[in-house]
Amino acid sequence: MDSIELKDALLVATLPNVLFDGWTDHALRGAAQTVGVSAEEARRACPGGVSDLAVWFSDWADRRMIARYAAENTSHLGRNQRVALAIRLRLEVLSEYREAVRSWLFWMALPHHAPLAAKQLSQTVDEIWQTVGDGAADFSYYTKRAVLAPIYTATLLHWLGDEAEGRASTWSFLDRSLAMVTRAGQSVAGVGGFRKLLGLVPSPLRFARQLRRRVHGRA
Repeated sequence: MDSIELKDALLVATLPNVLFDGWTDHALRGAAQTVGVSAEEARRACPGGVSDLAVWFSDWADRRMIARYAAENTSHLGRNQRVALAIRLRLEVLSEYREAVRSWLFWMALPHHAPLAAKQLSQTVDEIWQTVGDGAADFSYYTKRAVLAPIYTATLLHWLGDEAEGRASTWSFLDRSLAMVTRAGQSVAGVGGFRKLLGLVPSPLRFARQLRRRVHGRA
């Protein structure tokens, strides 16, 4: 295996372990045994330990989202539909690992991981826009990403708690969020208008509080 294949294999083998061991090097050592590589080989692939795999998890999901999107016929879809499809495909990539994603979010939420979490979110949002064919190079490049970041985050958190068949509640939430921001965006202009637009974006903090309550067994 090349280095990318090895890290992918170690990541996939680590994900079940984090349910019991958390994002720890113990989980990575167990993954190395599962993959059939030595601890030294695992250390060379992930010199930063399991932290490298936590970062790799986001990249791994992005790459699979891009590959799945490329296999779709999107010629008949509008912009919001393409964005919604890309987000849905990314979450479907993660569907087998929902509890590992929950653990990953708490790991990323640690105060000293804040810069890393912001970087990973920015990268994913940028990949979504590039995947759907948005090549904006003007001010809208930044506004589109600034607006989509909290929508994606709120959708991800909604998805984690969605027990509806086919995650129907999540896709409805995503469609409503994108439509709301699009309608608002048509009626605002300039920096002041952009601030108002951001104020309409679904708040990920509200869903994060709900997620914490569920994890700790409170209604």
